[in-house]
Amino acid sequence: MLLFFSFSTAQSQDFLVKGKIVDAATGAPIEAATIYAETLKDSTLITYTITNAEGIFALEGKTAYKKARLAFSSNGFTPQAREVTLEPVMEIGTIKMEERVQQLDGIDLIGERVPITVKKDTLEFNADSFKTRPDATVEDVLKKLPGVEVASDGTITVNGKEVNQVLVNGQVFFSTDPKVATKSLSKDVISKIQITDTKTKEQEFIGESGNGETKTINLTLKEDKNKGYMGRLSGGYGTDDRYQASGLLNYFNDTERISVLGSSNNINNPGFSFDEIYEMVGNSRGGGINFNRNGSFSIGNMSFGFGEGIVTSSTIGGSYANQDKGKYKVDGNYFYAYSDSYNDERTSRENILPDGSFFTDTESSFVGGTISNQAAANLEFDVDKTTRITIQPNFSVNNTNSSNLENTVSTEEDGNLINDNTSLQVTDGFQRNFGNRLEIMKRLDSLGKYVRVYFNNDNRVSDSETSLNSERNIYGDDPSQVLLDQRTLIDNSNDSYEIGGSYRQPLNKELYLDFRYSYEKNEQQNQRTVSDFDEITGQYVYNMALSSDFDFVVNKHVPEAGVGFNGKKLRFNLRARLENNRLENEDFIQETSFSKDYNNLLLSSYANYDLGNNKRMSFNYRSQLQVPSINQMQPVPNVSNPLNIVQGNPNLDPQINHNFYLNFNNYNWRERTGIFFWANLGIDEDRIVSSTTTDEDFIRTTTYQNVKGNHNAAMGINYSKQIKKDSLYTLKFTLRPNASINKQVGFTNGSQLESNTFAIRPSAGLLFNYKEMLEIEPEYTLAVNATRYNLDNVENVDFTTHNLSFKLTSYWPENLVWGNDITYSYNGNLGAGFDKDAIFWNMSLGLQMFKKKATLKILAYDLLNQNINTRRTTGQDFIQDFQGTALKRYFMGSLTIKFDSFGGSGAPNKGGGPRFIRF
Repeated sequence: MLLFFSFSTAQSQDFLVKGKIVDAATGAPIEAATIYAETLKDSTLITYTITNAEGIFALEGKTAYKKARLAFSSNGFTPQAREVTLEPVMEIGTIKMEERVQQLDGIDLIGERVPITVKKDTLEFNADSFKTRPDATVEDVLKKLPGVEVASDGTITVNGKEVNQVLVNGQVFFSTDPKVATKSLSKDVISKIQITDTKTKEQEFIGESGNGETKTINLTLKEDKNKGYMGRLSGGYGTDDRYQASGLLNYFNDTERISVLGSSNNINNPGFSFDEIYEMVGNSRGGGINFNRNGSFSIGNMSFGFGEGIVTSSTIGGSYANQDKGKYKVDGNYFYAYSDSYNDERTSRENILPDGSFFTDTESSFVGGTISNQAAANLEFDVDKTTRITIQPNFSVNNTNSSNLENTVSTEEDGNLINDNTSLQVTDGFQRNFGNRLEIMKRLDSLGKYVRVYFNNDNRVSDSETSLNSERNIYGDDPSQVLLDQRTLIDNSNDSYEIGGSYRQPLNKELYLDFRYSYEKNEQQNQRTVSDFDEITGQYVYNMALSSDFDFVVNKHVPEAGVGFNGKKLRFNLRARLENNRLENEDFIQETSFSKDYNNLLLSSYANYDLGNNKRMSFNYRSQLQVPSINQMQPVPNVSNPLNIVQGNPNLDPQINHNFYLNFNNYNWRERTGIFFWANLGIDEDRIVSSTTTDEDFIRTTTYQNVKGNHNAAMGINYSKQIKKDSLYTLKFTLRPNASINKQVGFTNGSQLESNTFAIRPSAGLLFNYKEMLEIEPEYTLAVNATRYNLDNVENVDFTTHNLSFKLTSYWPENLVWGNDITYSYNGNLGAGFDKDAIFWNMSLGLQMFKKKATLKILAYDLLNQNINTRRTTGQDFIQDFQGTALKRYFMGSLTIKFDSFGGSGAPNKGGGPRFIRF
């Protein structure tokens, strides 16, 4: 293959086509016009470029073909095309383009395969212009687009900006989680891929551009795919009784869409990743799924059950969307999910004190389950051309249960035993939540004057019943033992209501004033009943000292004023808001009460400047107020961990976070080269931190207090370069170096503890695709960390981690897909007794059958049986190593079936170049 590759490269030739495109009527240059070259034989895209502000272009490429078709296209102008003989340097002069005119007695439709179109605020790609394997998903074609990066976990970035939602025909697909759509929809049903700055509903209504911090991808379906259905079914069974089953069905009828999905498995995969190669892998790093330390996994903003360790889950859900432009747009979804998990953990923690350290080693065994029902909807109604009403309700009901058996042993620096604790905690919980947002927006003129009013409510109920059995032993000169048999009932409700409005007054076409006001009331009612078992009576006796019954109310008023500017090159605004918070708490059992008033002036600002030629710079600053929570302020001890008793501090001040963010991005379409630079700084004012006191028996009592001096900063660069030669090969490499610093300040035994952490993390990746038959993707990441403490008795922490991944996918011979995903990781920060390195290797072999409508696969997960779940975390007063249960090696056979049926007119253009249809 390498010899053939070298021979083919030698036979290719470089070419450069120079010229200028102008308006035929006025002679004015046309900026962002698209020029592309394609083969005469099968209209395969060779290369493309766009014009600059002067209308000048330089189309550069490499091809083995002597002749090609050059096409010229620009939004609003009639396209042109011509056949040329390619030469090393060609000057074709000035191309004059006629304005496209719509005739009243007929319409000329141009069916052209323009690879890229640059509109005012939208970048549009023609999906058919970017060749992929026949069964490719949307994610596969995104990887081919210039400036677009798709990480191994499915996260998408465009010129360094993260994509936070993917729409289908302008509508939500199940949820705004981008990976659900990109991994489940086939490329062959997609016509256009449009990329824009994400807009708020307010910006969308008034026609204002987004701030550019996040991106939205809109997938438009082909006309002949707008009516019909498509679906996918998959099932597999393997060793150790591992199984997986999932299905997805989509029905399209013009603007209407109905989708149903379901899954069941015990391989840590909720089943929403439908990638053809690695669908059965079950790796928690992929599939649009986020696993949290507390044992839950989530899809977008929806959470389902427990996720750490080994998870068994079953889910079924449905989604509906429809719209009539200018009248309404609606979408909604419902999910039912059941999951349970088990996880055995081991932690080793060094607890830092001003005059030394002590160590705690903990082993725990966790079992938990949840049943979840969640529903959400987005309803938009245009009453007339100037008025829009939006309603966004959401509802959820969850039942949870868990059991956690834990054993902790504490030792001195010389290894002498200090204390130990064994506990079993069993909890049954119930949560119910209803939220809604009602918003009314009205434009008052055509210059940008508008008014907006809204109402939010969020009503939560959380009840739980916990039984705690523990035995705490203290050793040394004065040994003691404490047995605890305790029952705790919690009845908690949290009701939040907010009403607000805004008004914009334009001063001219570009300058405006904004005025806003909001009032929010949050009331939390919590009844905590603690009872201890009395051996004499054989009954549980009420413990008033540990119980509480409080009513915590926060009233918040926020007037705000701002000035903004929306120009062609520069956009900025500056806002000032006064936050008035009044906190009131009354505990009816402890007979305590307190009230607090906070008044804080906060600023926020952003500026975006378009430097031209796809260069943009932006700056953001925002200050945020964080009011202490009731748990941080309530002065009632929590003894659920007998070795660490927690009690609130009613004298806390609010925490203010100052965040600065700067970025610059530039993408050269002709060179297919992109660079993105970012930097951020966070400063915490009066940060709320834990303050721990450790007694002579090393029993800790933790409360909270405000400190100054906490800050963090980070910066990074993302550079990418793509090299493409006809349909022979594509080579793309990326460099992503970044660095960060973090200072944490806390208190232990009355002394201030500080930790300063510095980290650098360079990363390099390569993607090589040869004739859509072989794809190789290596990536290497190095992380160097250094932590320094302000105490002489504490050793500094320095460690290095390595992560090397290698993906190889072969589509040769035809209908046979061989996939490999290999990751080597080395965690140099782990202490003795913890696994530091491992090779994680997944392999699959798939046979595509029945015109690629079915795939029979064999999967080897964790082929070398080395998967580990270890990590180290550090803070200002601790260093902790962790190891938990990991899903180990298994083998699985599976079958995936795809089916579809579409009707209607408008078959896609199979030929090359512009096609004119008269009707």
